[in-house]
Amino acid sequence: MLLSFIDFELEKLKGAKVKELDSELQARLVRYTAIETQSEENSQSKPSTTVQLDLLELLQKELEDIGASDVELTDYGTVLATIPGNIDKPTIAFLAHVDTAPQFAASGVKPRVVKGYNGGDISFPDAPDLTLSPEENPYLATKQGHDIVTASGTTLLGADDKAGVSIIMAAARHLLSKPSNIRGPIRIAFTPDEEIGRGVNEDLPKDLKADFAYTFDGGAVGEIEYETFSADRGVVKIRGVSVHPGLAKEKLVNAAHLAAKILQTLPQTTMTPETTSGREGFIHLTDMNGGSSEMELKFIIRDFELDGLVQKGELLRTVCDAVQATETRAEIVCEISPQYRNMRYWLEENMTPVEKARDAAEALGIETVSAPIRGGTDGSRLTELGVPTPNLFTGMQNIHGPLEWISVQDMRLATQLMLKIAEG
Repeated sequence: MLLSFIDFELEKLKGAKVKELDSELQARLVRYTAIETQSEENSQSKPSTTVQLDLLELLQKELEDIGASDVELTDYGTVLATIPGNIDKPTIAFLAHVDTAPQFAASGVKPRVVKGYNGGDISFPDAPDLTLSPEENPYLATKQGHDIVTASGTTLLGADDKAGVSIIMAAARHLLSKPSNIRGPIRIAFTPDEEIGRGVNEDLPKDLKADFAYTFDGGAVGEIEYETFSADRGVVKIRGVSVHPGLAKEKLVNAAHLAAKILQTLPQTTMTPETTSGREGFIHLTDMNGGSSEMELKFIIRDFELDGLVQKGELLRTVCDAVQATETRAEIVCEISPQYRNMRYWLEENMTPVEKARDAAEALGIETVSAPIRGGTDGSRLTELGVPTPNLFTGMQNIHGPLEWISVQDMRLATQLMLKIAEG
């Protein structure tokens, strides 16, 4: 009877700790997502928007308050900190980004929590016609009883990647509260501008001082990712001939018409994001600005293999050359520039951080999956620059739109994974 009573009390204590962690994660996510941090591709400042500094400076203070060492906000807008170790082990870094995606409204985010999700449709107070349905979101159907965080319907939530920020902060507080636990040194980094491909400054690898790292920027529980797209950016500039429309016959060359020809000539039923999946790459028009005199088209070019990436860039150039040949009075310039490369090229040479994460997940009873990411992370660039950095799950779903949501309990599993990796 005494043993049963002790076991019962230990289970109660364990349950209280779990509820405490869930409460902390929820509070952090709600607090962080309410702070506007949207990045801006056309800005040249570091970070690209000053609003990101509101969260970065808050995180700097919170890290100092919980006792982290070497806390700093770099001149390129990254918060760095150390959780000291007490044995000679490799230094592991954990990263998340603070910015939210430019593709959808991110100002005035009003996070709300659906406690003990009942398994039905979730409605949105500020968008009555919007519904988050388990029929259309099978992963949501598996989260009955979980605490679900969404926005109010008119903005994205920003769990990408403030869930990662919350997970790392909660784990850091726990690690710093137990300084005698055996572990090697841990480095923390919160970066800006990941969503616009500028999250990893060229100085970050040497400033991070880590043997390997992890980004918490993934989706469903169990995802341990070590393969991303390789990415280039394409910019097409078109200069027509501007003439008063009343006197334009055989003189005016309309740049907007030439832009339309380029878009009509590029593949439309294949090689676009909405027509591809799995390992298929794409050419995606993201912006189109200008008028009859001048136009600028911005593309992102993606493929898992470098040969495929080069071919897609050449296709864009070929189309531009073909349209240019139809109108020699105009000027069409196509520029292709690199963004990031598939982290698999380097991680396949040293799978240690991937295997370490898998072992930690297995110890927690989490089934792992490693599928290619149809996107990129800060880890793509960090890995290329010499710091192997696979990506770990947070639980976030439907990112970059009003139906974005996340389970607090999924975040808890991610936090436990970070603690297991750190102390394993």
